[in-house]
Amino acid sequence: MSVASPSTEVPRVNPQKRNILIRRISRAPWWLLVLALLIIWFALSVHDKHPYPTVFRAVKQGVVTTIWVSLVAYAVALILGLIVALLRRSSNFIVYQMVTLYVEAVRGIPTLVLVYYMALAFIPKVVSLGNDLGEQLMTYRLVLPVLGTITFHSLGTWMAEFQIRDVDNAYRAIIGLSISYSAFLSEIYRAGIESVSQGQIEAAKSLGMTRWQTMRLIVLPQAFRVVLPPLGNDFIAMLKESSLVSVLGVQDITRRGQTYAASTFTFFQVYNVVALTYLVLTLTLSLAVKTMEWYLDRGKQREAD
Repeated sequence: MSVASPSTEVPRVNPQKRNILIRRISRAPWWLLVLALLIIWFALSVHDKHPYPTVFRAVKQGVVTTIWVSLVAYAVALILGLIVALLRRSSNFIVYQMVTLYVEAVRGIPTLVLVYYMALAFIPKVVSLGNDLGEQLMTYRLVLPVLGTITFHSLGTWMAEFQIRDVDNAYRAIIGLSISYSAFLSEIYRAGIESVSQGQIEAAKSLGMTRWQTMRLIVLPQAFRVVLPPLGNDFIAMLKESSLVSVLGVQDITRRGQTYAASTFTFFQVYNVVALTYLVLTLTLSLAVKTMEWYLDRGKQREAD
């Protein structure tokens, strides 16, 4: 008499999970792996071939300058762009029109032209006006009932003797880049602020919040999550456009490469290294921005899957 063995059920494969796995594999950054392997292969193949070791050392000295200029200029642009975005929401007609004029005018000027203008035209003019004002302050006296006579001789002397050459070209370039990007960042801020629903603003007003409290506690925290990825992408653009400071003699990556290539006529090797250096920097930042976007959108991705 045979005993029937219990039937073993084979678990069925969920086709939906299989499709999700295939979709994730197809979306993986395989291009990044290929590009990283090519960069590593190139670096290993030329690291001991003349003149690449010398070029790498020369360009490496400009990496710190490039990163420093980009960080400082972008930090200033972030603050200035936020101020401009908030002023564009002002109910004052004159303030709105003046700030809008600033944004449209700056956005219509190429970054290189603006860097030249700030470094060679605007800043020298401001220094010249400061010299004239300093000469007037040297002989100016302010008489107050309690404090007596106040002189501005020391301040006037400093302003009168201040020279254009005292303003480093790196700071001139930073001012130009900051003003150029502040106009674009203000539009990103404005889009993020407007993404917050009007109902939340009305609810905050009904609770007795002031306009500043509503902006600080309700609008800006939500807008920050929206504008964070575009701000990261704009920093990558700022890093690349920081090469424009080389036209003012700032010793960044591009300028270091130009100097070495002009003295040795090894343009092919030098600009291979310059391009590779910028590519590594921008790819690293792009990967960081992608990671940040994935972290912010992980909830939406689960719903889509």
